[in-house]
Amino acid sequence: MCGKMSVLHPLGNLTFSLNSVSVVFLLTLFISILFSYFIKRIFANAKIGDNPIVSEHRHKSGTPTMGGIAFIFTILLIAGIYIKNQYIVITAILMVTAGIAGLIDDLIGLNVKEYQKLVKNVSDSDIKIGLLTLKPGNEARAATDNAKKIVDSLIESEKLQLVSKIPIKTEIGEGEKIIIQLIIGVFLVVGAYSTGLITSLAGFSLGILAIPIILIGIIGAINAVNLIDGMDGLAAGIIAIASFSSVVFMYINGNIATSYPFIILTAICLGFLVFNKYPASIFMGDTGSFVLGAGYATAVFICDIPYFGVLALAVPILSVIISLLHRAKIIKLPVEPLHHTLNYMGFSEKKIIAIYWSLAIVFCLIGLISSHFLFN
Repeated sequence: MCGKMSVLHPLGNLTFSLNSVSVVFLLTLFISILFSYFIKRIFANAKIGDNPIVSEHRHKSGTPTMGGIAFIFTILLIAGIYIKNQYIVITAILMVTAGIAGLIDDLIGLNVKEYQKLVKNVSDSDIKIGLLTLKPGNEARAATDNAKKIVDSLIESEKLQLVSKIPIKTEIGEGEKIIIQLIIGVFLVVGAYSTGLITSLAGFSLGILAIPIILIGIIGAINAVNLIDGMDGLAAGIIAIASFSSVVFMYINGNIATSYPFIILTAICLGFLVFNKYPASIFMGDTGSFVLGAGYATAVFICDIPYFGVLALAVPILSVIISLLHRAKIIKLPVEPLHHTLNYMGFSEKKIIAIYWSLAIVFCLIGLISSHFLFN
């Protein structure tokens, strides 16, 4: 468990109380709403918006993105107020570091790499385009090499109709992304050893094993949140649920005094959801998903709740596993990741979000009930 420490109230040298928890939450929530609105307005006026490649989401083109910058501003201000709280400061360092990495990815993505054809099946029968079988009336993007080779001839034969040409953003290579995420993990390793906040995990002394465990945890959390960030409020909602549940878990186990990182994450997500809930008027981008992924992993490590932390993040983790199985050709998805497949199959975005949020709540409740009845 986390070590005991005195927690400073922004208005004075006060010890921990539930009132101070409320102050941190409400202060962070207000700041998050303020900065989210500010960033949304700036990017809307500058006409810097997202350009979704999923055909079902083309109507969202132009929605301001990179809203994760608001997360960076929020956590920096909160860390400045609670500068003597090591838990908040270490979490802030990791979130800002990850946010800068995500911002670089977002900025590179503003450059168009290629234009891919969005086509519609105007025939009376199914048409196979690459790995995708396109039903009559459905639309799809010619993304794979095989699809690009046959789509022109199908358009000429009037089986397919060209709907539009979709700009595909330039992306950092997968290997480069992993290196960047490893560097983010190194920041936590250094912080862990310099402060002594992460010396054990779930009762086991880590020693040198802390390095690979922390690196794997950071990389895994960032990629899980990044992958799930594909629909309005999906990622922010799940991290809010997981973080709040972690606060409840720590309260049940008598450790709420060190739950500030999770309290801050909950408030940041709820503040952003004011504008990011369906229908979203701003997206977080890789900037935001990197911030939330790294922040959540850091909170799990320094608050020493690995089992519950992983269970609370089960929905994004399962989504990653399903995508990896698809890429390994063990299973076949018409569209990746899973939430886009569900959308392609006819599930509305609101229904998918509700299903994912509900599953996240169920996993968290399983963890909380198990903790209360089995381990106390």
